Amino acid sequence: MALSITSKPRQSNTTSIGEIQEIEVFRRFDVLSDSSDHHYVNANTTTKHTGVDCFTNLSSGVHKKIMQEWKILEKHLPDSIFVRVYENRIDLLRAVIVGAAGTPYHDGLYFFDVAFPSDYPSRPPHVYYRSYGLRINPNLYANGRVCLSLVNTWPGRKSEKWNPNESTVLQVLVSIQALVLNERPYFNEPGHGMWPGRIIWEKRSNSYNEDVFVLSCKSMLFLQRRPPKNFEGFVAWHFRERANVILSACNAYTSGRARVGYCPTDGSSSSSPIVEVSDKFKGLIAQLYPELVAAFTRSGASRETLIEQLKVERKSASYKGQVVVKKKVKSNSGVARRVLGKLKKVLGLKKKSGKSSSVKKKTMPS
Repeated sequence: MALSITSKPRQSNTTSIGEIQEIEVFRRFDVLSDSSDHHYVNANTTTKHTGVDCFTNLSSGVHKKIMQEWKILEKHLPDSIFVRVYENRIDLLRAVIVGAAGTPYHDGLYFFDVAFPSDYPSRPPHVYYRSYGLRINPNLYANGRVCLSLVNTWPGRKSEKWNPNESTVLQVLVSIQALVLNERPYFNEPGHGMWPGRIIWEKRSNSYNEDVFVLSCKSMLFLQRRPPKNFEGFVAWHFRERANVILSACNAYTSGRARVGYCPTDGSSSSSPIVEVSDKFKGLIAQLYPELVAAFTRSGASRETLIEQLKVERKSASYKGQVVVKKKVKSNSGVARRVLGKLKKVLGLKKKSGKSSSVKKKTMPS
């Protein structure tokens, strides 16, 4: 999703009763003071090496180079990347990348903590992915490790590795977005797709995309529960705005009306199944769907809008036990019934007495 200059989210604070207050425009680049939850907050502070002074010495080459990086980021960041730097810790920065349309990462938020070494730019910056314990990509490990030639954590040709005279942090972030969080991440793994048998590799890639989308949905839940510091309002705003598209994608993917990663940005899809979907994927999304609805509602997504969407999805449902509100659901496993029950509880829906049921909206609490 691209954010235009005229429609930027506002940065928000959370009050003692959990209400979100919008206080200012959330800029793509900004300078802050609180770096307390940064992964590298203790880096460059415990060593006695004299090079540490380079971060506070205004005349040092390292300080000047980092200031140049700030200017590049402020001027050239794409709409889908947001960066925060710290006035009292210029060696640290935090970036969030919005997952691109046409990939299984679409509409997700992916946070990276970056630290400049004391001899920067002789060595590349350290990059840590805030994974919440999930490995969503062959290059992004559950422990936060980022494998990328540009930061010298993965083998590559000389032209692909860090060049102290030319490489920048902006290039690192754009490389992660374009080369790592891409359309078919399965092929990021060395050796995948190199041998004959294109059909089998494509099947494995599609299956991997299903796994990635499930993990991305889990990441959305973790982010809304524990958003990184200084991004609380942005996280809430983002998922409030994208809730309908994400939920529509869940339904389109599980019904086979769209291949994972290829759901149109407006939430539309084919009216009939066009791809095969694994039972494993259907079951996992069925478990996550009510949790996503609940999280989006807490972030401020319109409950009435979600209910209307469920009505639309009910009409276009095409597979047995789909994760949408239906008048009648027949499923021996009982999974669909449990999911529908959770959805109705989340959205404040009641069953009327009698053989059939209908959707009824509750008034939202003030």
